[in-house]
Amino acid sequence: MDSSTGAAPGLRERLGSAVFARVAGPAGPENRARIHGTPGPRWFGPDRPIRTVHGDASMFIGGLRALLLQSLHPLAMAAVEAHSGYRGDPWGRLQRTSTFLAVTTYGTADHAQQAVDRVRAVHGTVRGTTPAGEPYDASDPHLLGWVHVAEVESFLLAHRRFGAEPLDAAGYDGYVADTAHVAEALGVIDPPRSRAELVARLGSYRAELRSTREAREAARFILLHPPLPWAARAPYAVLAANSVAALPRWARTSLDLPRLSGVGEACVTPTGRALTTAIRWAMAPARQASRSAAPG
Repeated sequence: MDSSTGAAPGLRERLGSAVFARVAGPAGPENRARIHGTPGPRWFGPDRPIRTVHGDASMFIGGLRALLLQSLHPLAMAAVEAHSGYRGDPWGRLQRTSTFLAVTTYGTADHAQQAVDRVRAVHGTVRGTTPAGEPYDASDPHLLGWVHVAEVESFLLAHRRFGAEPLDAAGYDGYVADTAHVAEALGVIDPPRSRAELVARLGSYRAELRSTREAREAARFILLHPPLPWAARAPYAVLAANSVAALPRWARTSLDLPRLSGVGEACVTPTGRALTTAIRWAMAPARQASRSAAPG
């Protein structure tokens, strides 16, 4: 059926609105209008790779992978466990994160800086000790660096695998360089600016990563017990399976996640492509409206 006739437009609008409401929250329409409609200079122009990656449905899989990978740093996990409220308000946390990404990627430079300032103020209050007695501080540039590189690698990998418009090598290097601008604003010292630097920086954290009870419990909550209506459980399971399949084997083992054979991964990936294509289709009208509202 032609998507411009019959029932398809109504179905697309309903699905797109449901996804947007879940990810962006009650203030989503207002935030979208402010982000895309406010005139002024941006940190990133319309041709920058960060806009291509962060505007794609592959972010749903990349975001889940990032949360799982980030949990393997015991200091980062302890901070999340004690201060984020991810169990009591998981959607609120998702909505705050998605709004931050949208503002810093597409919003005016002033709004992006204000968003960064708010996050840094919150980080300044997040301190404590792990169950093993190790002190953590969310403003620690080294810890911020881990959260950053785990996130960037996850978004990049998911986009390469599931993105509608995969970038070339220079484009993905550009994406890493774009994200470095945001990372520096948040307090990361000398973040990576190319894929080679990203791989090297990730490797430098490997000795600090380990399985903890908190990380394993967080993985079970994220993957098996999401606060979703039953109708949304099957699509979410596809996202979850693909986020697990995208993890390195050592990370799956550390989180007690099932090991997939090469054949198993080959079977999972097409479901991820199909679902991200469906999400992309459902969200297309909202993206077109955002682009038409954006200045310049």
